[in-house]
Amino acid sequence: MGVGQQDSSNRQQDNGAEDWDALRGDVSEMAGAAVERGRFFIDSAREQATDYVDRRKGDVAQSVADFATTLRESTRSFDERPNIRAVVDSAAEGLEQLAESIRERSFSDIFNDFEDVIRRRPATVAAVSVAIGFLTARFVKSTAEDMRQDQAGSGAVRAGQGRSRQGQRPQQGQRPQQGQRPQAQTGA
Repeated sequence: MGVGQQDSSNRQQDNGAEDWDALRGDVSEMAGAAVERGRFFIDSAREQATDYVDRRKGDVAQSVADFATTLRESTRSFDERPNIRAVVDSAAEGLEQLAESIRERSFSDIFNDFEDVIRRRPATVAAVSVAIGFLTARFVKSTAEDMRQDQAGSGAVRAGQGRSRQGQRPQQGQRPQQGQRPQAQTGA
């Protein structure tokens, strides 16, 4: 190999390395721009969600307060049982405090407090989650059973109506129902 061939080979390698470095720089710039756009998108979505929740928190607070009022009104039937009434009143008071806290604080404050409770007491959160899941399952199961009973009851009523009609003779001028034979007319 001659000296001229080595120089051209070295120049091609230098040009290839420069092209590779340029390509790497371009890809790095594009990746940086994509990351920046992604951050902007996430920040924008977070801001919109926070704004929406802050607007809706008044409705949530009112719903909690209404539930507390309903709970408190339901204790009127427990006049002869002061222990039960005290527990229900205490729960209603806690719900009223929660409603007031929701009104006064921002979503991010509430979320941060919720996150802190989860971190400090994971076993309690797990137990409450299991209890809520159990109660939800019981509610769904009882609702499904009630719906089945309602459907079975309405089906039995329809079947009973069909049976009572089958035993009846069609009146003069009426056509016999399906499954019935026409009755011989008697001349009276």
